[in-house]
Amino acid sequence: MSDLTMLKNVGKAALADFAILGITSTAQLASCEPDDLYLKLCHLTQQRHDPCVHDVFAATIHQAKTGEALNWWAFTPARKERMKAGTFCTLPTP
Repeated sequence: MSDLTMLKNVGKAALADFAILGITSTAQLASCEPDDLYLKLCHLTQQRHDPCVHDVFAATIHQAKTGEALNWWAFTPARKERMKAGTFCTLPTP
């Protein structure tokens, strides 16, 4: 079993997303950025994913880097502010 399953916000859906992205360990995840993972996932699956997926990526990366396990929704306000400001990762229009 992957050590990713030990992270607070990782369930079946997040594990499936990490598999698509080729992320197989917490150490590998710690070197990632949530924007990059979110955009790559959307590109690889050819669909827009709920922005909350970004929040899960942010939370799991934070825990992988710091050891601090926060709920994914703790990262939602910052993402929403970025969305309002137009600085959240943008996807090309299909």
